Amino acid sequence: MRTNQHGASRVSHDVQRALSRIISELKDPRIGLMTSVTRCEVTKDLKECKCYISVLGDEEATMQGLVSAKGFIRKQLASSLNLRNTPEIDFVPDHSIAYGVDMSRRIDEVISQDREKDGMSS
Repeated sequence: MRTNQHGASRVSHDVQRALSRIISELKDPRIGLMTSVTRCEVTKDLKECKCYISVLGDEEATMQGLVSAKGFIRKQLASSLNLRNTPEIDFVPDHSIAYGVDMSRRIDEVISQDREKDGMSS
């Protein structure tokens, strides 16, 4: 039996785009202005969705705000997408952007230390 990987990734992308728009329009003061939906993973049966959230600011308050607005967000998602089922949304903090920034900073430090060593040995 063939699976439709292209269809699943398309649905995940559509859900991600819709959730990004919905979250940016929320008026909850706990949700930071710099909140991004980095990735969504929707199950094949469209019952569940893992939504990875990156936050610049107070992550804990933003996640609490999103969890409390979960029902409203799901209702908005159902009205904006024509899906057989509207998935239950599970918000997961995504630290990959912060990790990437930290690794870039560390690489820059190593490069500058190497340059200092090369300058002293010459």
